[in-house]
Amino acid sequence: MGTQNIMWNYSKRIFTFGLIGITISDRYASVAAVRGSSMSPTFNSSSDTLLDDYVLVEKFCLEKYKFSHGDVVVFSSPQNHKERHIKRIIGLPGDWVGLRHSSDVIKIPQGHCWVEGDNPSSSMDSNSFGPVPLGLVQGRASHIVWPPQRLGAVERKVPEGRLSSS
Repeated sequence: MGTQNIMWNYSKRIFTFGLIGITISDRYASVAAVRGSSMSPTFNSSSDTLLDDYVLVEKFCLEKYKFSHGDVVVFSSPQNHKERHIKRIIGLPGDWVGLRHSSDVIKIPQGHCWVEGDNPSSSMDSNSFGPVPLGLVQGRASHIVWPPQRLGAVERKVPEGRLSSS
């Protein structure tokens, strides 16, 4: 009878910690792996694939879609909702953004943002699939948490010449 009681208490604790963990990762923060070179040199600056960067993704920005130019966000792909991408916000609703490989300018519609990778030669971003609905954004990358030698805050920056006043 004593062994059964110990197992029951142990099971309750595991279940409780599991629920707390799921709640935290769903509502407040989670950790995401950054794969590929589309955000190099910000993430994965070395070619060693064993040391992919991992980032802390905070989710408080989702309450009222509080984003700024230069924020790095994690979002579901507009083309395949099972894929997650991590890119930098270049334009917010109402902004005019110059397309990367042409002289055209596009106005970002309400409820959308324009995202681009820091490494344009290997980035699948808004230049490929257009503005991203803000509803697909899952959070903002705030810190690199792995590997240990790269620990630190993610820099917020906007590439020059991307926003237009048209």
